[in-house]
Amino acid sequence: MSNASLGKRRDFRNLFDQLDGVALWTATEPGTFDYVSDGFEGIWGIPPEEVRDDVDRLLETIHPDDRDRVRANMEASGQELRDESYEGRVVRPDGSIRWVLTRQVLIRDSEGRVTEAVGISTDITEQKRREQELEMLNRIVRHDMRNDLSVLLGWAEMLGEHVDDEGQEYLEKVLNSGEHVVELTKIARDYAETVVANEGLTVEPTSLSDALETELSLRAESFPDAEFVVRDSLPEAEVTANSMLASVFRNLLNNAVQHNDKDTPVVEVSCEPRDEDVDVRIADNGPGIPDERKETIFGKGEKGLDSPGAGIGLYLVHTLVTQYGGDVWVEDNDPTGSVFVVQLPRASD
Repeated sequence: MSNASLGKRRDFRNLFDQLDGVALWTATEPGTFDYVSDGFEGIWGIPPEEVRDDVDRLLETIHPDDRDRVRANMEASGQELRDESYEGRVVRPDGSIRWVLTRQVLIRDSEGRVTEAVGISTDITEQKRREQELEMLNRIVRHDMRNDLSVLLGWAEMLGEHVDDEGQEYLEKVLNSGEHVVELTKIARDYAETVVANEGLTVEPTSLSDALETELSLRAESFPDAEFVVRDSLPEAEVTANSMLASVFRNLLNNAVQHNDKDTPVVEVSCEPRDEDVDVRIADNGPGIPDERKETIFGKGEKGLDSPGAGIGLYLVHTLVTQYGGDVWVEDNDPTGSVFVVQLPRASD
């Protein structure tokens, strides 16, 4: 190896020695490490010297439930990788546990022989904690709250034959409020899933017409007093999105009815397909949105949900559409109301 290459490697290692929560290791022979960065001690709680010549000492620190899988990945790095990346729990000397994500790369010579294995281990404990907390929230919202609400709404509907005309008005308010809370649990569930996936949302070609038609049908059932109109036919276009695209349209269609002050809310849906993207326009005949709230209503900017007027439903819409590589904004409708425009990139062939 040339002096220049050695110098670059030393500079590279010096850089990793300054990083917290990240450990770099290299190995040319099974069972030992040529180099373990200083960041190792910040994650494992022991100095790099303890494991540099003793891989078994490293494996002793791995949680028993993860040890065989981690061992298999490390031993496989002789010629072929078992997994390019894998997770495992580290048990520190004080008994605390750290989640670690390790990525491995094999360096080969011109004849294809492995000359070195390189790994980067990153502390993902906080990410795992957040995922577990959100999963717990998701479970509570999906199962406990929605089950109890379903029972509550069932009892309320049974009261219909047992209240007088004056009581019917209040019963309708109870039922409407209950349905609204059920809708909020769906939004909370979708938002939790989005937050968990924020490291990189998986997208795929998704049928725009399928998502829109399904949600239009469901909204028409939920709001029998509203009128839903589709201008022209929906294009048979695939956009870059995923199954949560339905949540985007569900929230916008709900918003068009729930914030409408007309006796008969009218919601008109139209699409404008182009070569690179598709605009979906959801127009209503409600009171409209003042200019000063057209940006903050999505919770855009640094304040997020703390922005004035931002609701979690519209914040979720903005978050998802942005992750799809699209855009969403609101315009004035004529003569009254608002038009929410969702611009989505078309999926490449």
